[in-house]
Amino acid sequence: MADEPLIRAVRLRREDVPDFGRYPFSSPAIRGLSKLDLSAPVTLLAGENGSGKSTLIEALAVAAGFNAEGGSKNMTVVTRPSHSELHEYIRVERGSRRERTGYFLRAESFFNVATHIEELDAAPGGPPIIDSYGGVSLHEQSHGESFLSLVLNRFGADGLYVLDEPEAALSLRGCLALIRRMHELVADGSQFVVATHSPIILGYPDARIYVLSEDGIAETPYEETEQYELTRSFLDDRNRFLHYLLADE
Repeated sequence: MADEPLIRAVRLRREDVPDFGRYPFSSPAIRGLSKLDLSAPVTLLAGENGSGKSTLIEALAVAAGFNAEGGSKNMTVVTRPSHSELHEYIRVERGSRRERTGYFLRAESFFNVATHIEELDAAPGGPPIIDSYGGVSLHEQSHGESFLSLVLNRFGADGLYVLDEPEAALSLRGCLALIRRMHELVADGSQFVVATHSPIILGYPDARIYVLSEDGIAETPYEETEQYELTRSFLDDRNRFLHYLLADE
């Protein structure tokens, strides 16, 4: 595994932000952001819905050169632009290595990317793009199968991979398969930045975990994340957990 990260950090150019009172800058996690260290091989962003983790990871991906709706840097699919302006105000600090490949996976727009691949392959000229995804139409697989086809076939060594809630389409076994593939690719010099709710993915060994909340962004040990604590409480005593959850007030 290469010691030098592909990306060292992301920095918010606070002096250029026009108004911290408007979205997305009003989000506590963004409002308090100065510089976020991303030098670990795997960085994980956790937090409740609306905490800003997807907004931040989207901005990182766009600032790093990826298409806002997902895909590789060569992907140009645009359906309905919905990304925030945050990418215009952050700077990606790169290491001395440059990635050989990369991908931005957005669970919510992967269908659009799959459709665009089919449209490109229907045009004459060049080898089929789908061959690099395993050779089977992504639309002819389940959502989870298509995700794993992407990760197992399209992802390669020395790559930069930005993933936004990949667990959205994955079973428990699928999440474990993703962790296994991440481990293989990290050993081959790749780097991952992942926004996730999954306690399984958050358990990736030696990952740096940032929790985004109303208090801002804080590096947090795995065992102190809400995802871990709630999952453990539920599994330790499901009946007791549900008793208190469902009790009449």
